[in-house]
Amino acid sequence: MAKIKTTFFCQNCGSQYSKWQGQCTACKEWNTIVEEVIQKEEKSSWKTPSSAVKRVSKPLRINEIDVSQEARMNTEDQEFNRVLGGGIVPGSLILLGGEPGIGKSTLLLQISLKLPYKTLYVSGEESQQQIKMRAERITPNSANCYILTETKTQNIFKQIEAVEPDIVVIDSIQTLHTEYIESSAGSISQIKECTTELIKFAKETDTPVVLIGHITKDGNIAGPKILEHMVDTVLQFEGDRNHVFRILRAHKNRFGSTNELGIYEMQGSGLREVSNPSEILISKKDEELSGNAVASTLEGMRPLMIEVQALVSTAVYGTPQRSATGFNAKRLNMLLAVLEKRAGFRLGAKDVFLNITGGISVDDPAIDLAVVASVLSSNEDVAIPKDYCFAAEVGLSGEIRPVQRVEQRILEAEKLGFSMIFVSKYNKIALKNTGIKIQLVSKIEDLVSFLV
Repeated sequence: MAKIKTTFFCQNCGSQYSKWQGQCTACKEWNTIVEEVIQKEEKSSWKTPSSAVKRVSKPLRINEIDVSQEARMNTEDQEFNRVLGGGIVPGSLILLGGEPGIGKSTLLLQISLKLPYKTLYVSGEESQQQIKMRAERITPNSANCYILTETKTQNIFKQIEAVEPDIVVIDSIQTLHTEYIESSAGSISQIKECTTELIKFAKETDTPVVLIGHITKDGNIAGPKILEHMVDTVLQFEGDRNHVFRILRAHKNRFGSTNELGIYEMQGSGLREVSNPSEILISKKDEELSGNAVASTLEGMRPLMIEVQALVSTAVYGTPQRSATGFNAKRLNMLLAVLEKRAGFRLGAKDVFLNITGGISVDDPAIDLAVVASVLSSNEDVAIPKDYCFAAEVGLSGEIRPVQRVEQRILEAEKLGFSMIFVSKYNKIALKNTGIKIQLVSKIEDLVSFLV
């Protein structure tokens, strides 16, 4: 058995040092020197199961590569499958990050208990008894889920060799440590080395590995940025702990789109999948109030109806305030300037507050028209009928621009009971005999004359 050797390298310029120091003397950067392994044990710490798919080592023409063996694994969770692009790809590494207490462990434990595959759930933060208490609250007992409380990677691989699971869940990567590195768990060196070992295991055995990652106060996943480059998929679990709804997004996905969105509702029995998000994003109210408008937006392939709320009031502190929650503040300023220039509304001395209900953030330009309508409604104190919705982009010259996949937006609005939708006159619409009236507008003045 060869002796394990480590040394220290600067992550910025690659200079090598015999011991750690705060500043690199070559490039003068601070906190860039980390410990790395330069020679490992010759014997692997785990064995490749005999049932694993052998990787082809010789080059093949791309049209000769057989992808029939890469069938995705169904997680029995439609929201999770949607965000991943249809399920878990064998041999992939998935990294899930989120705020403390947002429900990362609950989500993956819930999925592990529902999976029809043999699953090994490795926890370095909770005991087996604590996990069992949570599992009893979430779902009935599962015979396919194994729980292991361990933080040393060499011991984890020994248990993997004994159990031979189909999927491995690690909670969390910051708690693991390997004997190859002497630094403490959670350090940059340990995170890189542990992730490297897990990647080698996943790729050689075709066993998918799901990692939970801590995040910093800035919202980024803790550890080196290279961690996100090493894995195949980076998921972000978002939401406010004071609210019941959680949003799952893909920031990186080598096997699917990063535009898909999964929505969950936190309940006492775990996370419930929300199949119709429009129900929770549109507030239920009996009377019509000014400043509210409904927009038809798209998240990936999924159409959503979201409510835009605006409040326009006289500025009392001199400089008008411009505040937007869930919407780009610079784009709000642009739309307000268009209203002043093209429609003649004097908003320069008024405070404008904008909010996207439900706690989600939207960057679809198709909600521009709904933002303009909500600002006009609040400014004039005229309520927009609650069965009206909007789907169009607003240009700098005040023209109403077309948006993509407008027919899918119209059909979703019709399905949810809206009676009229405002879209651009320049959209090519082939729909006929729809139950919703399609109001075509070409300029912002057309919308003003219709609503005010």
